Amino acid sequence: MKNRLYQSLFLGITSAIAASASYALITPQNEKQAKMESLATTIAAIPSIYDTTSGFIEQAIQLEQLANLEAPLKPQIIHHTIQEDESFASILSLYDIDKKTFRQITRTNKIGARFKQLKPHTTLTLELDQDYQLKTLIYDADDVNTLVATRNNKQFDIHIESRSLDVQEILTQGTIETSLTVDGKKAGLSAEIIDQLTDKIFAWDIDFSKDLSAGDKFTVIYEETLVEGRRLKTGNILAAEFIIGDKSYSAIRYQNSEGEVTYYSPQGKNVVRETRKPFLRNPIKFARVSSGFNLHRRHPISHRIRAHKGVDYAARNGTPIQATGGGKIIFRGRQSGYGRVVIIEHDEQYKSLYAHLSRFNNQYKLGDTIKQGKTLGYVGQSGAATGPHLHYEFLVNGVHKNPMTVELPQTEIQENKGLLARFQQKARPYINRLNQANSETAIINVDKFFAKKADKL
Repeated sequence: MKNRLYQSLFLGITSAIAASASYALITPQNEKQAKMESLATTIAAIPSIYDTTSGFIEQAIQLEQLANLEAPLKPQIIHHTIQEDESFASILSLYDIDKKTFRQITRTNKIGARFKQLKPHTTLTLELDQDYQLKTLIYDADDVNTLVATRNNKQFDIHIESRSLDVQEILTQGTIETSLTVDGKKAGLSAEIIDQLTDKIFAWDIDFSKDLSAGDKFTVIYEETLVEGRRLKTGNILAAEFIIGDKSYSAIRYQNSEGEVTYYSPQGKNVVRETRKPFLRNPIKFARVSSGFNLHRRHPISHRIRAHKGVDYAARNGTPIQATGGGKIIFRGRQSGYGRVVIIEHDEQYKSLYAHLSRFNNQYKLGDTIKQGKTLGYVGQSGAATGPHLHYEFLVNGVHKNPMTVELPQTEIQENKGLLARFQQKARPYINRLNQANSETAIINVDKFFAKKADKL
């Protein structure tokens, strides 16, 4: 009896599905609701004794939907990933949005025109209404700004929604184990912050290739911009300190009333290149000194005692070489065992020489003026060299001096008591934070020391 009931139920529902499918062939899309109501009426007419077979009925309804021969509906919200060869116009066309809509959006205002500047691999979100007309368009132009176009009758309201930015001051400390590059990143410093420390702030006081040793410490206070709790970028260094052995090097950022920014020591001495030191110590960032200044050195190739009138910096082939001071290029060519050479005359008193280059920077020619820090060429092993390195010489009044120890000239620092007082007032909180951070670190280190002693007892 039960089997016959199920068979009757199946035949009834199958007939309803067949009728509905046939109805779909001749029924316009906007009459879909009527067709579905017809199916519901047919199922409802089946005796209530079969209500216990609800699972079977649900499966039958799914079969009916599969039997529907109408075109599938477009999604109401589309998240479109922009491809390399796509434009705003081609994306709208892909979703059957007419050119009139394209013109309405891009010609409404300057914000609307920015929709034509879509970047590959970003997402454009389209919201369609029930008639499949564009209702809303959303595009994240960058990490902060979102372009939004919303249909208002026959026009579009277009505006920018900006996420709130939160600028915080971050204090980071670290200890040198390998190098500032490695240990700075380990402590959380970005590459931009490390470059500011080495290229701008301390480039004239610290030779980062040789001065740092294991155990030396650094403390940096810098700005960090957050968007909705996520780090967007790092900004200016506000204060920094290196403790190298028993010496301390500190710098605090200060902007004067004219908008000029520089860094001063706590005593008010300017530490920045343009106003303090006309020469850098090191022509290569983070290079290793492979051979020092030695007037009685045995030559590695000829094995004869031959004065080494400069410093060799071992570095990878192609590493950029920077001019240690601004001046005029008075030689650019080959010199016997030195290979490719550049000589810069800084003034009548000072000259610098750079040898064994792999190639020159073609931006500068013989007779050109080059600024301090600009790339004059690249490390190589041209001439008589056992490996890629830079041979660097520094001459004072025609006499070779040890580049690592020679007393470099300094420009006069203009003392302005009013400026100094204003600077020290602004710098005091940062100086206190640096001192407090270093004191806390010292206490921690002492605690660790006694803890280790206790373990051994």
